Parts: sequence; structure tokens; C-alpha cells
Amino acid sequence: MRSDIVKKGATRCAHRSLFHANGFGAEELSRPLIGICNSFNEIIPGHMHLKSITEAAKLGVAAAGGTPVEFPAIGVCDGIAMGHTGMKFSLASRELIADSIEAVTMASGFDGLILIPNCDKVVPGMLMAAARLNIPSVIVSGGPMLAGRFHGKDISVSQAFEAAGKFAAGKMSAEEMTDLEAHACPGCGSCAGLFTANTMNCLSEALGMALPGNGTIPAAYNGARLILAKRAGKVVMDLIAKNICPRDILTREAFENAITVDMGIGGSSNTVLHLTAIANECGIQIPAQLFDDISARTPYITKLSPAGHHHMQDLDEAGGICAVMHELSRKGLIHTDALTVTGTMGERIADARIERDDVIRTVDNPYRPTGGIAILHGNLCPDCAVVKASAVSEDMLVYRGAAKCFDSEEAAINAIMGGDIHDGDVVVIRYEGPKGGPGMQEMLNPTAAITGAGLKVGLITDGRFSGASQGACIGHISPEAMEGGPIALIRDGDKIFIDIPNRKLELEINDEELAERRAAWSKPEPKIKSGYLARYAKLTTSASTGAVLRS
Repeated sequence: MRSDIVKKGATRCAHRSLFHANGFGAEELSRPLIGICNSFNEIIPGHMHLKSITEAAKLGVAAAGGTPVEFPAIGVCDGIAMGHTGMKFSLASRELIADSIEAVTMASGFDGLILIPNCDKVVPGMLMAAARLNIPSVIVSGGPMLAGRFHGKDISVSQAFEAAGKFAAGKMSAEEMTDLEAHACPGCGSCAGLFTANTMNCLSEALGMALPGNGTIPAAYNGARLILAKRAGKVVMDLIAKNICPRDILTREAFENAITVDMGIGGSSNTVLHLTAIANECGIQIPAQLFDDISARTPYITKLSPAGHHHMQDLDEAGGICAVMHELSRKGLIHTDALTVTGTMGERIADARIERDDVIRTVDNPYRPTGGIAILHGNLCPDCAVVKASAVSEDMLVYRGAAKCFDSEEAAINAIMGGDIHDGDVVVIRYEGPKGGPGMQEMLNPTAAITGAGLKVGLITDGRFSGASQGACIGHISPEAMEGGPIALIRDGDKIFIDIPNRKLELEINDEELAERRAAWSKPEPKIKSGYLARYAKLTTSASTGAVLRS
């Protein structure tokens, strides 16, 4: 066993003594040591119930003949971090999570891992760690939040963000906003729509690293989630017995499966960052264009919030990710021979069926014939840009508008809330990329304010968007402004052309003018000059390569 390095031999007398201090006897030390990484905290609603999930996973490990050893991981609540300096730490926390799991695992000699995330950057951070460490590992999340209810309709946190724009536009009273905020998030779990956390938990299934139901069984369905966690304990012990490690599962075919599911369900645009970063840990390069190539052949067969009115509990009732993958496999889009933590993907989805055809459509009757995410190119984004096409209304898929430029998210929000943005504009938010932010902030506050105010505008940024964002919102523009990308050269009043069907994003000025502006541009001072974010800014790469840190 790998853990023998901390348990066996005369030179490990002191090590065993320290284990004894923790209450581990000789019999427990004779078994495989399984690290149980619990990301419980009291700031993220999706994590406040993870103690019970962790205890169930530990029971499962012990019942299967292993010794569970719990340790923590940090987590940032994107919703609470949104719209202020805290959001700069969200994406950057992904690297801290991966690094800290690597540190504890390598220092402790674990034989296997059960990783318990739920929200936003914790899921990809844990998957990155699993790929890097390459010891038998299983992901088991805390599950999605149930939708809230307001005026007879299902709602989620996205409506709470949009309420600010409605209030500013005089479309909602302060009393109504207070009432809505009390009902939008009814309890534990990752926010109820197909936002980043729920997308990544679903894609953990599609990658083969999590059990069926991981992404969709609601957190409030406590019994089902505890059973899932106990089963994960048995599964990790099976993986150790068979010597099946994450990189045996996280193959090129697995990533193609995940991207296919992502396109079929219309997941968060942040997956382009996260899948690319996880693949990088496996030594697999996933160019942004692969997302677009797969999108072009994948029908969009679910329409969940924020694009539609269904939520994660509806997808679970409809058959979950297994039903989605079974349906996509009918068109030959799934690698059914790909390995999972419990056999092949074909074996896993063989008996899955659509249980609610109002939630999951067939490949013969999709919402759109192509997938939920589009990769754009043009003189504004020579490397690439990303848009969640499934959340863009039909009348905004092709759009031309006049630029209104802001060098920070805060300045843009002030303009939107102050009534300075009008129909026909394109809001440009720059110097918010991985280096410039630093940390590549999510722009849910401005997009929600625009939606709430009912404005017909485009928004482009070298930052990124929440999975809860909707509209003609184009992010990940690369190269970013801090690297002198063309987004840094836009001036107020410039015409910007967005053509999502034809994958174009263009600044409508001639090459000579663009060259003159580039020659006149000078790099601004960093926004943050000390601490973790300053180090992050020096090490991070472009959004087009997953914003991973240089090794």
C-alpha cells in the first residue's frame, strides 16, 4: 500500500505514535488510508451540510475495509463574493484548493481519496488535484439547492441578482425585493439553476469521476445523498483493489464526453476554463476550438434556468445526466467505452431513459440543433472568446452596437445602475482578465442589472460570467487587456459587431487605426500589488488556456 510509507518499519515508530494520538489503532493502520477531503464551511449554502455527507462517506470506507481520514479544503461563495474585491479570489481559489489537497495527500501517504465539493471552484479544484495526484479517487458532491418559490413561480438566486436592476429601473419596490430575497434560496445546496457549480457536478458524472446522480439529486433529498456518499466509500476501495486511477478515467474520450454533455444541457461558460485546466493536469491539451467543434454537432436538449424555467430538481426527475447521455448516445455522440469509477459509460447509461420529455427533449426534437456554448473569433479576440449561446435570445444572436468602455466591473455597474446605458450599446468591461483583474471576476452583477432593467445591449469582457448570467454576454476575450489585447484599444462610440451563429466578434475599425492605437497603448499599473493575488497575476496564463498557473 502507498500508505506504508508512513506506517511500516522501525523508522516509522514516531509516525505510528502520532497516528495513535489521533485514535488510530494497529488494526486501522493495517488497512488502506483514505483521505476524505471535506470542503464544509458556514459561508457557502452548498457546503453547510457537508459534514453529514462526509460522515456517510467515512462509514462507506470503513464498511469496505478502509480507514477514513478527514481533512478540509477551503471554498469561496461566488454569490457572496460577487460585485466586490472578493470575486477576484474566486477563480484564484481553484489553484489553492488543488495545491492544498496535493500537499496534504503527499504528506500523509493516502492510498485513495474521496473528494467532497459542491460549489463553483471547489469542484474543478478537486478534480485537478485528483488528476495531479493520480491515486484512486471519487467525487461525491453535496447536490443542488431546491428552487425557491415567489408569486407562484420557481425562482433561484439569479432572480435575486436581477431584482437589483428591476429596483433601479423602478420595476420593483423595495418591499417586493425584500420579499423575493427571503424566498430565492430556500436551503442548503448549490444554487438551483444550471449555473457553474451544478454544471461542474454534472460534468463530473460525464467525466466518469462521480457516481450517477452526483450532479442532480437535490441536497434536500438527504437520504439519497447519504446513500450516494456511502457508496462512494465502497467504490474508492474497489478502485484501489483494481488499481484504477484518475488518469485511467480522465482520457481524451472522457473530456469529449463531458464537453458533449455540456453542450447538450447548455452549461456554464466557465466549463471552458475548468475542463481545460483539469485536462492540463492529465497532460491533455484541449483547444478552445474543440468546444465549438463539439457544439456544432451536439443538439441542445435541455433548457434549465437561467435559459429556461426548469431547475436541477426537474432534471433529476427527468432521468438526470444518465438520461441525457443515453439520449445523446443515440446520435453516436458519446464514447460509451470510456471508463468510469464503476465500469464503462455504456454500462452506466444502458438502462437510462427520459422520464420527463418537457425537461429533456430527444435528439430529434432539440431546442436548437447545436450546443449551448459558442467559441467566437475576430479582430477583437484573436485567440478566442466564449458565449453561452443557449442563454442568448434569438433577437440578440446577431447584434451591432456602440461601445461604452469601462476599465473595471465597478465602473460598469455604476453606469448601469445610474441609467447611463441605453438600448443599442455594447458594454465593454476590460482589465478584468486573469492578469488584469487579477482573478478574472464573474460579471453577474452587471448582467443581472441589465436583464432586470430590460435593456437590449451586448456586453463583452476579458473577465468571465456566472453560469446564472443570460443575454448577449461574451467573456474570456483573449488576449486580455492587461496583455495589450485588442479589447484594450476600444474607444467609446466604436461599433462592435456580434454574430454568434457565424462565430464572429469584430471591432469595426480598419487595421491601420487599430495599429495606431496599439502603438499608443501603455500597460497600466497592476490593481493589486501584494499578497496572493499579486503572485497569482504573475503566474497565471490566458483564459484561452484555462487560466492555469505556470509550473
